[in-house]
Amino acid sequence: MSEQTEINIFTEELVRQIRAQDQFGTWGKLSDDELLTKKYVVTKEDLKNIPMIADIDEMKTADIRMIFQAIALAFERKTGVMCNVLMEMSHEGFGRCAVVADKVVISDKYFKDAHRFGYRTLEKLYDDGEKLLNKAFTIYEQYKPCEK
Repeated sequence: MSEQTEINIFTEELVRQIRAQDQFGTWGKLSDDELLTKKYVVTKEDLKNIPMIADIDEMKTADIRMIFQAIALAFERKTGVMCNVLMEMSHEGFGRCAVVADKVVISDKYFKDAHRFGYRTLEKLYDDGEKLLNKAFTIYEQYKPCEK
């Protein structure tokens, strides 16, 4: 793992999620950076080969959900507050994913053309995950339920 991914708790949790789902050891020989690149990096050349209109497959839906599960679990580890991931996705790739802590929606993203979802570089994945997680902490602090 590179130095950047070690300090990013989102990335650590995302790698844990992917490796936990690897029942047959398919990803076992890849480094964490290689694994994340294969799963989430979509270059401009890759996008040229993906049609504008197409159905989303279950693997891509699971990969998107895994990002939000990583946010939820990283949030839980830092705060101790249990989170749920809610995802609704049509077969055409339109939908929404949200992370809920207590009664507060701490992360929410709408998708269209989700079959084309990906990051141009690994660094953009790291940055986006860290931004989503930091925003989740800020939102929760602002709206968390009052203690009785």
